[in-house]
Amino acid sequence: MKRRFLGLSIVALILLASSLVLGGPEKAASDKSKLKEGLYEQVELFADAISVLRDDYVEEVDSKKLIYGAMKGMLSSLDDYSQFMEPDEYKEIQVETKGEFGGIGIEISMKEGILTVITPLAGTPAEAAGLKPNDKVVKIDGKVTKNLTLNEAVKLMRGKPGTQVTLTIWRDQNVFDVPIKRDVIKVHSIKKADLIEEKIGYIKLIEFQENTARDLDEALKKLEARGMDSLILDLRNNPGGLLDGAIDVSERFLPKDKGIVSIKARNPKQAELFKSSGRFTRPDYPLVVIVNEGSASASEIVAGAVKDNKRGIVLGTKTFGKASVQTVIPLKDGSALRVTTALYLTPSGKLIKDEGITPDVVVERGSVEKKKKDEADEIFEKLEDETARKALKEKPAEKAKPEAKPADKPVEKDSQLESAVNIIKAIKIYKGQKT
Repeated sequence: MKRRFLGLSIVALILLASSLVLGGPEKAASDKSKLKEGLYEQVELFADAISVLRDDYVEEVDSKKLIYGAMKGMLSSLDDYSQFMEPDEYKEIQVETKGEFGGIGIEISMKEGILTVITPLAGTPAEAAGLKPNDKVVKIDGKVTKNLTLNEAVKLMRGKPGTQVTLTIWRDQNVFDVPIKRDVIKVHSIKKADLIEEKIGYIKLIEFQENTARDLDEALKKLEARGMDSLILDLRNNPGGLLDGAIDVSERFLPKDKGIVSIKARNPKQAELFKSSGRFTRPDYPLVVIVNEGSASASEIVAGAVKDNKRGIVLGTKTFGKASVQTVIPLKDGSALRVTTALYLTPSGKLIKDEGITPDVVVERGSVEKKKKDEADEIFEKLEDETARKALKEKPAEKAKPEAKPADKPVEKDSQLESAVNIIKAIKIYKGQKT
């Protein structure tokens, strides 16, 4: 219904759209008349601004450029995740969900006004360059990111495979440059699936895509054929992905009619509770889910479902706290609106956005950066400080140290995985004694 108005004049489009927002003439009751008048005044103000720019700007302006710019500003003013996508950006989003796209292999978000790394994707140039969850990207090829939208930042980081982009990173009060060579990014849902010891299965799930449920079924089937009697599901640094993928993964471990996730929307009619169907449930073997600050969105849905239904133990550190519903609405010219239309809640009704999932068992792995409300201002003030800039020029930029290969140094001790294995063993002992 919204799309059919795109061919009309600017003023007519806005007036008709505002009528739709207000619910149409049939709903224009007296209690809404003042709101309607106020909105029409703002619409007229916008139309006046468009007219001024078209008539008086120093150069002739493209109407599409003006409207695109206005829509970008309008969407970005709502929250960190709503955005307007030009046609080429919308095409890239469609490709990404199928598991292959161009870039450096980094999942990013705007967090408290700062371009923040959610996680580098496994096996990508970003991971090889040593980027970490919660790194702050303060510059891209020398361009300060403070006033960039998420879309603009993504466009700067993407490019032809083989070309280089340099990110300036803020980490633990240090600023350093990270040169990264772009590549074609191919992401598979499962990075590793194996038995680690005493019939304990281990699956590393790195993203939720269209084929995630199928890939998980294949991995589980192979491990079960090898005698797996318990499972560790590793969701660390998993940035999320498709809602359907999170529901499908959760279903593999929950009996019928158990809550997975609920949606809280502005319109009560859009609220929905997703429950397990019981069609794909695996055996009720001991389960531990490992998460960290790089686990976001769909990962948080799975962790929340396992935790609230007491199906297994969630272990690690508090998750990222990004769990909201972005609905993509295609527009007539190939562009699209990505709008936050609802929020995800765990089966027990706990909000995930900004709160994250707190594990049943907290096990740290490395330092956890403390968040500050004024962190964005603090970072960019220091970045702009003349003394700091002079010091950066005189001192060679620190380089991020990539993960060394096993042949170069001993594998780093994974205390979270070790704890998960010990919990599985304890559950087995308890169940055996109970039997």
